[in-house]
Amino acid sequence: MASLLHSTPPLSHNQYSSSSSPHSCQSFPCHLPARSKKSTQSYDSKRSLVCQSGVDEVTFIEPPGSSKEDKAQLIASLKLKLLSAVSGLNRGLAASEDDLKKADEAAKELESCAGAVDLAADLDKLQGRWKLIYSSAFSSRTLGGSRPGPPTGRLLPITLGQVFQRIDVLSKDFDNIVELELGAPWPLPPVEVTATLAHKFELTGTSTIKITFEKTTVKTTGNLSQLPPLEVPRIPDQFRPPSNTGSGDFEVTYIDSDTRVTRGDRGELRVFVVS
Repeated sequence: MASLLHSTPPLSHNQYSSSSSPHSCQSFPCHLPARSKKSTQSYDSKRSLVCQSGVDEVTFIEPPGSSKEDKAQLIASLKLKLLSAVSGLNRGLAASEDDLKKADEAAKELESCAGAVDLAADLDKLQGRWKLIYSSAFSSRTLGGSRPGPPTGRLLPITLGQVFQRIDVLSKDFDNIVELELGAPWPLPPVEVTATLAHKFELTGTSTIKITFEKTTVKTTGNLSQLPPLEVPRIPDQFRPPSNTGSGDFEVTYIDSDTRVTRGDRGELRVFVVS
């Protein structure tokens, strides 16, 4: 969209040719702040603006496509800034208060620049297997994040491996897949397992998703991969604590072909990349 700059003071009618109609629009040189020849050439080459003028106003029209290209470059830069801010934090388990603040600020910059997400118009962007690279909730030092879960550290011999989300937009399957290593008494080796928390999902807004828990399946890997998977019985709803209802909501605040940013119903910031 053309940006409109009002000149001060207004251009005088005496600057027009006497043969000009008072309603005609003619072209005049743009009176910009003084620049060196080199600076002006650099400015013109970067902006490539078209200058038009009316009686007392100057209009700058950006060539089609230039603003979109500039915005795409800015979004790419802000995305890199966010990915850099969350790198080296062990998915958030090693994040300090300062790290949490930097990641949140970088995410807000990206979200603001990219604009609102509309999954209703492009749900296919969710499709695929996504790898979690950061969760602000993991700074609580529990595997449940802001929800109930086993603590990390030495209290329990549990080591968190990779975390994935597998989303199928056709079947509405939404699986959280967690790789874990369980300690065993010496001299036995640790047991490697993969826990799959199966959910169904639905859109409750243009960018808001509700997931409903269905079941948990645990499968051993590594040396014990030949063992059959174990389905963990679902806790009846009447016995569930109020803080763990089996469902949850989150908003997708940024998404492209390889990166997704979400904010949970308890304020968790999560960053995923395509796996």
